[in-house]
Amino acid sequence: MAEVIYLELSYKIIGLAFRVFNELGYGMNEKHYQKAFVKELEQEGINFEREKPVIINYKDKTIGKYFLDFVIDNKIIVELKIRPRIGYTHIKQVFSYLRTTGYKLAILIYFTREGVKYRRVLNSL
Repeated sequence: MAEVIYLELSYKIIGLAFRVFNELGYGMNEKHYQKAFVKELEQEGINFEREKPVIINYKDKTIGKYFLDFVIDNKIIVELKIRPRIGYTHIKQVFSYLRTTGYKLAILIYFTREGVKYRRVLNSL
């Protein structure tokens, strides 16, 4: 059986998302969930970077940049969304983040009417 990477830290991250949702409920702006998530990370003493910039280069020229919602413990990309369901577009988005950065794991977390939904996305390259 394949090893699940960053199992303990993944569970902790997902648990914090549930904690945020249980406190705030459904219907908040994404930025409010993000700010509450920051408070939970800080309270738990988990190292993180917020809005980490990633530069995209082509032939020694910068052709673009994007920002990762969170990088946890310099290991896991976390993207928070307020959508009704996990979308293929977001999976493609975090997969490109993984390819560009070399990180092994991203977690998409959705705050939905039905509660927290999440998807682990692995860098398979």
